[in-house]
Amino acid sequence: MTRIPLHTFSIGRHSLPALLILLVGALVVSCSESSSEVDEYADWQEKNTQWFNNLYNSAKQKVATGDNTWKILPVYLLNETAATNPEDHIVVHVLKEGEGSGCPFYTDSVRVHYRGRLIPSPSYAEGLVFDQSWTGDYNLRQMTPTKFAVASVTTGFTTALINMHIGDRWEVYIPYALAYGTNQSGTVPGYSTLIFDLTLAAYYHPGVVVPDWKANESFWEPED
Repeated sequence: MTRIPLHTFSIGRHSLPALLILLVGALVVSCSESSSEVDEYADWQEKNTQWFNNLYNSAKQKVATGDNTWKILPVYLLNETAATNPEDHIVVHVLKEGEGSGCPFYTDSVRVHYRGRLIPSPSYAEGLVFDQSWTGDYNLRQMTPTKFAVASVTTGFTTALINMHIGDRWEVYIPYALAYGTNQSGTVPGYSTLIFDLTLAAYYHPGVVVPDWKANESFWEPED
């Protein structure tokens, strides 16, 4: 039997191969439009500013009603009179009160447990976790706190530390102006509000040798 070339079959004015090319092209365009990547940090500055301002106002109302599980603290570089804007403050939700009587100084070193995350975004309903000192469940008997200088972190983080007592566990909300500002830092994009689950385990004055830490040791004794 004689084979008939494919191009002789036609539909209207288009040969079959040409029509297939048109159909495939349309499908490719359709798929590319429907599978476009999510912009995780679209309008990030505006979202973070609005998110923190809403939190600040909500916390302010709770403090006014006598809810002592919330604190609004001015950045340590300013007194309360000079700190007139929301972004001049950090917001704190007290998860647990410690038993220590003193607080670290700016010149001290600390040991802390921390987990840092961003505000919620399309792919991360609870916010992207960008750094942490422990993995798995929060269990003080199995976690080893990280050591660093109070002066070595962002101004917002420092503000939290110098107001904490040993054993305090706080959720700390830091506006981007008191964090990394407009610049990206590692996986943290510019204009990011930072949220920390932060526990103060110990602090040490200058000149004191910071001892090694065992995960199961008790650390609720205050420093002099």
